Amino acid sequence: MSTSRVRILLVDDFESWRRLVASMFRQRPELEIICETSDGSEAVQKAEELQPDLILIDIGLPTLNGLEAARRIRALSPRSKIIIVSQEKSADVLREAFRAGANGYVVKVDTGTELLNSVDAVLRGGRFAGRRFVSLAMPEANSPPTERSDCHEVGLYSNDRFLLDHLTQFIGNALKEGRAAIVVATESHRNSLLLGLQGYGVNFGAAIEEGRFVVLDAVLDAAETLSALTVNATPDQVRFLTLLGDLIGKVAKAAKEEQASVDIFGECVHLLWEQHQIEAAIQLEKVGNQLSSTHNVHILCGYSLSKVRGGMSRDISFSRSLSMNELSFRYLRTALVIPAQDSHSVHGFPPWTEPTIPAQEL
Repeated sequence: MSTSRVRILLVDDFESWRRLVASMFRQRPELEIICETSDGSEAVQKAEELQPDLILIDIGLPTLNGLEAARRIRALSPRSKIIIVSQEKSADVLREAFRAGANGYVVKVDTGTELLNSVDAVLRGGRFAGRRFVSLAMPEANSPPTERSDCHEVGLYSNDRFLLDHLTQFIGNALKEGRAAIVVATESHRNSLLLGLQGYGVNFGAAIEEGRFVVLDAVLDAAETLSALTVNATPDQVRFLTLLGDLIGKVAKAAKEEQASVDIFGECVHLLWEQHQIEAAIQLEKVGNQLSSTHNVHILCGYSLSKVRGGMSRDISFSRSLSMNELSFRYLRTALVIPAQDSHSVHGFPPWTEPTIPAQEL
């Protein structure tokens, strides 16, 4: 944190546990509990009013459960770090917590050994999951953040609901925090996104007028762009980087925060995939990697599995985000060309990123 004082909102309906946490924090003078509440709805209200640095919240709360409260708090107090502390030990609940916007998760019986470590991790900008979840292979959890990590991701979605939920939070958080955003999506996804942003409390019309939110048609604009910037059925890196670099520079200048990243969502790769141009899709993903290394951007490329004949292989036929390293390219290439068999749907990642987890561990 930028200041030595960490302002904390503590939310739990078990008074004895709140006293335990307070006694632990007395060992750390910089950790100051500014408010306690036992109600989920009141937690949302207090978070919006106080804008705390850190929120510790249980799941089983009166009037509004902690997961839904975390989702609302993420929108109303986007700079607050959130740690969910619950008796739930399920990996599915852990994933749901991260999807809701949590930065950390601690099981209550592990409070004595893990709570202060989780606080340190999330205040450094990292993510935390307790040792009992180590089998989920979360490489970025419990460790300091690295600069420009996960700047280019591929989102794999087994249906449009998962895609749109993630997309709404991805773009909505960027616009709420004053950053710029670029969306290249199909007409149906564009319309659903704008409705979702409205429900998320985002004044996207103002962002468009300010020039920091650009929405393009994936079928018309992207298809025309692909045609103009493709040579011998392969995306031309120089042309792509020049065009996108110019657009990024334009929207970045309109952003409210200096040096803020530009969040980009695109379905160009999906169009190539639908046309069975698998290698071209992979090459375009590599252009995204190069773009993220030269510009301050966070790129999310979406594959809607339900829209493509043949689907994807069973082992990754669910909602997932992959950080695009070379291993992921090989994994993605294999997945894209194997028809789905008895595919199922598991929504398995938080709003912004999830570590790559082998399907057998899910």
